[in-house]
Amino acid sequence: MVKSMTGFGREHVVAEGREIIVEIRSVNHRYYEFTARTPRAYGYLDEKLKAFLKNGISRGKVEVSVTIYNQEGTDAEIEMNKSVARGYLDALRGAADELGLSDDMTLSNLMKLPDIFTVVKKTEDEEVIWDQVRGVAQVALDRFVEMRETEGRKMYEDISGRLDYIEKTVGEIEEHQPSVAESYSERLYEKIKDTLKSVELDRIDQQRILTEVAIFADKVAIDEETVRLRSHISQFRDLIASDEPVGRKLDFLVQEVNREVNTIGSKANDLTITKKVVDLKAEIEKIREQIQNIE
Repeated sequence: MVKSMTGFGREHVVAEGREIIVEIRSVNHRYYEFTARTPRAYGYLDEKLKAFLKNGISRGKVEVSVTIYNQEGTDAEIEMNKSVARGYLDALRGAADELGLSDDMTLSNLMKLPDIFTVVKKTEDEEVIWDQVRGVAQVALDRFVEMRETEGRKMYEDISGRLDYIEKTVGEIEEHQPSVAESYSERLYEKIKDTLKSVELDRIDQQRILTEVAIFADKVAIDEETVRLRSHISQFRDLIASDEPVGRKLDFLVQEVNREVNTIGSKANDLTITKKVVDLKAEIEKIREQIQNIE
């Protein structure tokens, strides 16, 4: 069954000294467009996540957010540069002696001087981090896909109902179509009678009338269009029942359905059929809107 391109999935895990949160969300898009928001120190995860999620998502504008907290203290160490501190201290004391100043240097004063402390980031195994994030991302992805499938079922039911209505209306058009030529024949006969008031009715060329009606009937015939329309509807039903990504195929097919209905409308020359064509086009437009969000 079809899936929606709109979805959301989230997982939150605390394990092995880390708290990891992964959120996946998407909206409709013509292709697979991926963006990631990961901590600066874990930028290497972006491409890995893009490839990983591509296995479960074929279309949509996808955004994944990853948050990582290290539970076991900070992920960096602070080191004091003792040689630099000693150099500052010696220089300041020398200046104090030379200038006759009191030596009031304290640790708090020393800390304000540049390059006294160095922040050293702890080395982390990227593969270990990726294994942890991937496990969390898999659960988030499963929930994300589940939401897409739930939305897809609703869309399937909506489109199926509209296809039922379209088929029913096409049947009504087919039933009404023969009366179009009959009505034209009657109008043509009356028009000829009014034109030839002074002529005996039996002098009217019946064969000529039949020929004109036949030509008209051929012009307004919609048998080929309704056959193709029913074929398209059948294909539509097969596609929306498929588990494969079919959004692009449906987008093409709905254009073909609309083309056949437009042709029927242009050939109709009948008020009843014209009204039904308007109804059909309204339903097709609603289906088209739904298709824009199908994967």
